[in-house]
Amino acid sequence: MAEYHSNEIAVVVLAGGASSRMGRPKAHMPFLGQRLAERVIARLRNQAAIVYFNARADDAEAARLGVPLTPDSPRWRGAGPLVGVAAALERAGAEGYAALVTAPCDAPFAPLDLVARLLGAGAPAAVAVSAAGLEPMFALWPVSALGVVEAALASGRASPRAALQSLSAARVEFPPADGRDPLANLNTPQEFAAAEAAALLEAAGPAAPANPQGRIR
Repeated sequence: MAEYHSNEIAVVVLAGGASSRMGRPKAHMPFLGQRLAERVIARLRNQAAIVYFNARADDAEAARLGVPLTPDSPRWRGAGPLVGVAAALERAGAEGYAALVTAPCDAPFAPLDLVARLLGAGAPAAVAVSAAGLEPMFALWPVSALGVVEAALASGRASPRAALQSLSAARVEFPPADGRDPLANLNTPQEFAAAEAAALLEAAGPAAPANPQGRIR
């Protein structure tokens, strides 16, 4: 059984995708007055020792997020999100961390206890499961998995799901909270607008009850 402590864990927010369905880089889209990636980073910042941001090498805006960057390696350009996992695993291992937790940049409701719940599986590797199924972008990776990840990239089988399966990753359930999938990610302008509206309602808090005459108490 693996026993990690939060001060041994690095987190990376993955943003190396093309955002083709959104039509623009999702990480830097404004979401309730801040970049979407800033919101995700803020939700993860206090859960581990450090938060990295993974982005494409040509992302000139990434440096403004105020966290260490782990750009994609040119060796694996265009091979998908496993490239970002490899870059972050390499840096986390070099900086002495035992494991890495990954989360995508387009998950505005990323759980505030994501790291603790993944660590709670008591396994070297773990992956989140939502009502929709396996969520390989939300996962715990031991830094020793770098070789497995690079081998998958070199062979052309750059599937995070397959890599986690090869690590016998434990599955951790994340059921809906308040009727919302906490692991939901945003791929279209419609999904983005709906999530922003939901977040606005959440920030406003519950409405005050009305009295029988309909006036607010």
